[in-house]
Amino acid sequence: MIAGLLKEELINKIRKEMRKITFILAAVITLANTSVTEAQSSQDCTIKYNLFKGNVQTKKYDAAYTALISLMSECPTLSVNIYKFGDKVAKHRFKAATDKTQALHFIKKIYHQRLQYFPKKNTAKAHSDYASFLSKNKLGTDDEIFQLLEKAYSINPTQMGVRNIYKFFNGVTERNKDTNPQKVFDTYDDVLEAVSMKLNDYSKKLKPLLATKERGEELNGKDKGKFRAYSINSKALGTVESSLDRIIIDLSTCDRLIPLYTRDFEANKANAKWLKRAVSRMYTKECTDGELYERLVEAYVAADPSPEASVFFAGILYKKGKETEAMEYYKKAVEQQPDAFKKAENLYKIAQLFGKKGRKSQARNYARQAIRNKPSMGKAYLLIASLYASSVNDCGGNEFEKRMVYTAALNKARRAVAVDPSIAIKASKYIKSYKSQEPSKTLLFTQTISPGTSHTIKCWIGETVKVSKK
Repeated sequence: MIAGLLKEELINKIRKEMRKITFILAAVITLANTSVTEAQSSQDCTIKYNLFKGNVQTKKYDAAYTALISLMSECPTLSVNIYKFGDKVAKHRFKAATDKTQALHFIKKIYHQRLQYFPKKNTAKAHSDYASFLSKNKLGTDDEIFQLLEKAYSINPTQMGVRNIYKFFNGVTERNKDTNPQKVFDTYDDVLEAVSMKLNDYSKKLKPLLATKERGEELNGKDKGKFRAYSINSKALGTVESSLDRIIIDLSTCDRLIPLYTRDFEANKANAKWLKRAVSRMYTKECTDGELYERLVEAYVAADPSPEASVFFAGILYKKGKETEAMEYYKKAVEQQPDAFKKAENLYKIAQLFGKKGRKSQARNYARQAIRNKPSMGKAYLLIASLYASSVNDCGGNEFEKRMVYTAALNKARRAVAVDPSIAIKASKYIKSYKSQEPSKTLLFTQTISPGTSHTIKCWIGETVKVSKK
């Protein structure tokens, strides 16, 4: 009897172990099947995506559309490019669609689904591009488009399209110019910083290409393409800068700025960012004669004893006749700045200050130093051009000699555009003015001077130029 009980107990234990083993085997098989299914699904998604991508790149949009529907439904997280390429497909279909409402709905779906699955992948650009589409096709109100641009700007203004940067700032100005001008100024500074970042990026890319051309070497096909693309983009950004300046020029007068900064000074006298912007704007608008400008600069230096602040403080010292101290601050501003492009900006400001004081040779010296640090600094060439043009009566003994000074100025203005396409609009005014002042054919005939003849300009300029061939 005891033996029977032991036997039954052993059988039960074996059954329990078998059930465990069966359960484990079932789980393993299920997991294996799931992994195979998932792997197969992932592989199918990749195949569909590659076919879809190929169809888009070869502009087979109808074939791409079918794959796009499947990818958005079955593989929505595979790649953000599903939505980037999908946007092209959807907009192509919208253009040809008879039912614009349905086609627009699909574009919106792509836009929203992209934000859902890839909320951190170039989102600012996605908002900006969507705003452009709505605006171009007159599918959104001004407020709807502005809200999209506002979203893009708040995320990353450097990802916004060039036209949209302008539209956004124009929208901010129209909504705030009478009630909150400070918001307009702050937005202007933020936008300009974003534009400057983009321009500096293109300047860095252009630097080695310009160096190659300076050596008289030919750019290869690939580098020619890069040079052209960087130049076009720089010119577009420069156009935005000019457009922003035109918008704000009426708003940022000394009559507006002085009361505004006087009111807000106490609350911001330790705010380095606010002080830097206030000083820069007052300097740019030449609102520098009163006590407020000095207070702003002194507070800026105390809040942020940076190379940039040193330049402005040196200007005040120089104005007060403390030239030795001023030069020490100028020197410090240059030596303490490790970044070549930022150093160039400081050198340019120093050149401007000397230019305003009539110290033209020193102004040119600092402008040249700025160019050495940033070869694509077109505005430094324009500054030299303006210094030359203002010296016509000092550097010419007769009409021919005076007009050849304009030729020297013209050369610098043309050089400015050659190295820095972003200032093409501004430089064109200088070029047109200087060109009209060059020696005429009649003057050359009466002076018996042939085109192409070299002429050395006297006085501080001391530069040899050639008579233009009309």
